[in-house]
Amino acid sequence: MNYLKQRIPDVILCQPTVHGDHRGYFVETFRQDLFEAAVGHPVHFCQDNESRSTRGVLRGLHFQIPPHAQSKLVRVVEGEVLDIAVDIRVGSPTFGQHVSALLSGENKHQFFVPRGFAHGFVVLSESALFAYKVDSYYAPECDRGLAYDDPALGIDWRLPAEQLKLSAKDRQQPTLAELGQPFQYGVDYYG
Repeated sequence: MNYLKQRIPDVILCQPTVHGDHRGYFVETFRQDLFEAAVGHPVHFCQDNESRSTRGVLRGLHFQIPPHAQSKLVRVVEGEVLDIAVDIRVGSPTFGQHVSALLSGENKHQFFVPRGFAHGFVVLSESALFAYKVDSYYAPECDRGLAYDDPALGIDWRLPAEQLKLSAKDRQQPTLAELGQPFQYGVDYYG
């Protein structure tokens, strides 16, 4: 596995080694010791989630606040998505900035989205099977979101707005300016 720190270094693109031949392929998708060495701290995943979506479905931007903040390790089993991580740690030198990655069943890349970041994705293929690990259980009372179309974020979702399909909840999320201060830069949310 190759671990590449992104422009916002806490976000990591994971590129696995794929061993393929005429029979198919084998890929190691996760190994705890190498992963923790790459991110620089313990991450204990406790729940796996999966969703199937059609072209234009945009899910996000989501996060959970403390005490149930979550890191996510996301990947696409089938199809292709544009995956986004937004830094929402007040005081961070990259506050309000985002990084993106194209994840697909073909490239088998994974994206690590740490605590203190909002996460979302849009399906670019006809459909996509999206799978991810989280390191804190889903807690509805801590579930929050950020407006996918906040001009302050400057996210290019790569599809025209009229092709995007969102939940009612995701259409009503607050902007970055309205968000408050759910995370502070420099605070250890893993301790």
